[in-house]
Amino acid sequence: MPAIYPFTAVVGQERMRRALVLNAVDPRIGGVLIRGERGTAKSTAARALAALLPSVRVVRDCRFGCDPDKPTTWCTECRERAAQGEVLESITRHTPFVNLPVSATEDRVVGTLDIEKAIQKGVRSFEPGVLAAANRGLLYIDEVNLLDDHVVDVLLDAAAMGVNIVEREGISFTHPARFILVGTMNPEEGDLRPQLLDRFALSVEIRGIRDARERVQIMERNIAFEEDASRFFEAWKDKESDLSQQIENARRLVDEVAYTRQNLLSIAALTASLNVDGHRSDLVILKTARAQAAFDGRKEINDRDIALAAELALPHRLKSGPFQREEMGMEELQERIEQLQGASTGKHQQEMESETAEEEKAGSKKA
Repeated sequence: MPAIYPFTAVVGQERMRRALVLNAVDPRIGGVLIRGERGTAKSTAARALAALLPSVRVVRDCRFGCDPDKPTTWCTECRERAAQGEVLESITRHTPFVNLPVSATEDRVVGTLDIEKAIQKGVRSFEPGVLAAANRGLLYIDEVNLLDDHVVDVLLDAAAMGVNIVEREGISFTHPARFILVGTMNPEEGDLRPQLLDRFALSVEIRGIRDARERVQIMERNIAFEEDASRFFEAWKDKESDLSQQIENARRLVDEVAYTRQNLLSIAALTASLNVDGHRSDLVILKTARAQAAFDGRKEINDRDIALAAELALPHRLKSGPFQREEMGMEELQERIEQLQGASTGKHQQEMESETAEEEKAGSKKA
């Protein structure tokens, strides 16, 4: 197995690394699309993330890596085994990394049911696809803009629902498909259709680093890795272990992260003020903000979490306005949120004062 470059050794590209880590904390966010020029560590970062992710417990002999602690998500085979009284044992395995080829067909992705065997022998036979192999792992699509649109749609549906359902001629098979979806592309080779672009929860636009000192760091680290990968990884082992543990802790915490109605109003006011179509962005920002809070070890989200989430969720959804710039930053978004909150508070205060004046006026008439 070829050596994997350490995730924590990637120089710069903070937004890309943050988007990947937050999807690792909560794959329900819905994936990340990384757009950028060649040679900017897109595929390196995706592979490195999978290598440092914590190991997962799976049902022994399950072809789909079902989670033994979540029977409601089990595949059809595990449910049948449990229904027959079998005790399902568990084992631990490394987080899988699955690379989807550009030439992949829908059957290769979702899997196939053998209808002939079902009709002739009355046996349901399912051949797992890419979604089965990627369950509870990382599914990487390089040059996603060159993949067939229908296949991309199927992948995004599975990423959003967390389950793959295959039905043919009245025969059905279900298995979990909860994975970290990472797509990369070079915009110079063509873009995704807007409908598919919006389906990616987060998007990051990256460029080659211009700072000379950081470019030197990139050269030095890559040369050291090529000369002795084992020694290089050993030097970064502690940082890799710390990040892996932080992700594991955040995964346990994310469902406990609370949010207030004011947080929801802040998200809604932000997306509405920027004329963002639909409501997917609002939900993505909320999920990402919760993942950010969990990654920081907190059980409540704040305005900074919302701004950090919006920085990743909005760039590919904006049409026009002052925020449609590649340099749009978290600080600008947080300032925008505070302005909207201030306006909302002022409006609420005016409404309260108006209601009080009306009540006083009505009281004086009665007197």
